[in-house]
Amino acid sequence: MGMYDRILVPTDGSAGASVALEEALGMAERFDATVHSLYVVDVTASGGETGAAELLDSFQEIGENTTRAALDRAENAGVDATADVVHGTPHQTILEYVDDNDIDLIVMGTHGRTGLERYLLGSVTEKVVRTADVPVLTVRESENGMESE
Repeated sequence: MGMYDRILVPTDGSAGASVALEEALGMAERFDATVHSLYVVDVTASGGETGAAELLDSFQEIGENTTRAALDRAENAGVDATADVVHGTPHQTILEYVDDNDIDLIVMGTHGRTGLERYLLGSVTEKVVRTADVPVLTVRESENGMESE
């Protein structure tokens, strides 16, 4: 039993989330932990307008591609990993996943892609940091590689 056995990396397919995954894989190697890659299809984002179903489908596809890529990266790093794509409200879904899967540590990126997405990911990260019962490591995406906050 290491200090961390199960490390959750919520992803939104962004570069910031990719940097967070890199950090999580490094920690998983150190602690012999399993990395859980989780993509939440944000059901609140569509707001039920026309095209909502297509939007959710495209989120689902991004989620499957992103988590599959995370599994490949974990395998290359020799780290055990699992991946899930779940529908829900992002921060709540992340916290439920933490409880259901006995997660010991959450690793999250603090920047989404651009503009609105950056604020969205920022707000999800902020809510998780504020409300999670387990430690949350935030990893900032910087121009020159990586930097922990």
